[in-house]
Amino acid sequence: MTHSREGKHIFRKVKFAGTLTLKTGLHIGDSKESVEIGGVDSPVVRRKDNNQPYIPGSSLKGKMRCLIEQTTGKFHKFHTQSGEGKWISELFGSQDESNANKNGLSSCLIVRDADMEKNKAEEFLKSPHTDMPYTEIKFENTIDRFRGVTVQGGIRQIERVPAGAVFKVEFLINIWGADKAEADTNQTKLVATFKQAIKLLQEDYLGGSGSRGYGQVEIKFDNEEGEILDYTSILPKINE
Repeated sequence: MTHSREGKHIFRKVKFAGTLTLKTGLHIGDSKESVEIGGVDSPVVRRKDNNQPYIPGSSLKGKMRCLIEQTTGKFHKFHTQSGEGKWISELFGSQDESNANKNGLSSCLIVRDADMEKNKAEEFLKSPHTDMPYTEIKFENTIDRFRGVTVQGGIRQIERVPAGAVFKVEFLINIWGADKAEADTNQTKLVATFKQAIKLLQEDYLGGSGSRGYGQVEIKFDNEEGEILDYTSILPKINE
């Protein structure tokens, strides 16, 4: 996407690294195409190299944007120039309403895929309480609410990453500006918007079936204010 930040530079990145701990079981689904006969009805997404469950960055980022837009009432497919919506557009990216096919804002926020923390992964792999490598199977019934009985054929097997699993998370925010003063202002606004989205995520849920108890998470950062990755020394001279 072509962005409308001509004349501006990335002065720095703010990195938030830490852990995401599951308070309840998590289901982020994968395709069933490779599931064997007799397997679960709804498998979780796993890495292809080591078969460990992971949390896609797209799942985290999409849920964060959804929640902050729902909470503020600012739904911005297109870029806005003022108010809360401006910073949602800046952080998550947007299109230019006047020329949606060409211009817009690239996302300032980078969200890495979250892998299982090594020690917890080993613990879950060896655990006698898991049903599959690293995961549990939860049986869910479809109930006929008029008769209060299970519908025939209405039992499903849902694969979940169990409560207690820990994932390593990393978020980076690109701080743009025409000069240092603008970059500083942008950093304050973008970090505040990011922190609000993280807070909302912890008060809601991640993945599927959250209204039935799945996906409650707790996120802790190594540095609550973020680590500054300063690019000032490699910036071209402005107004040279």
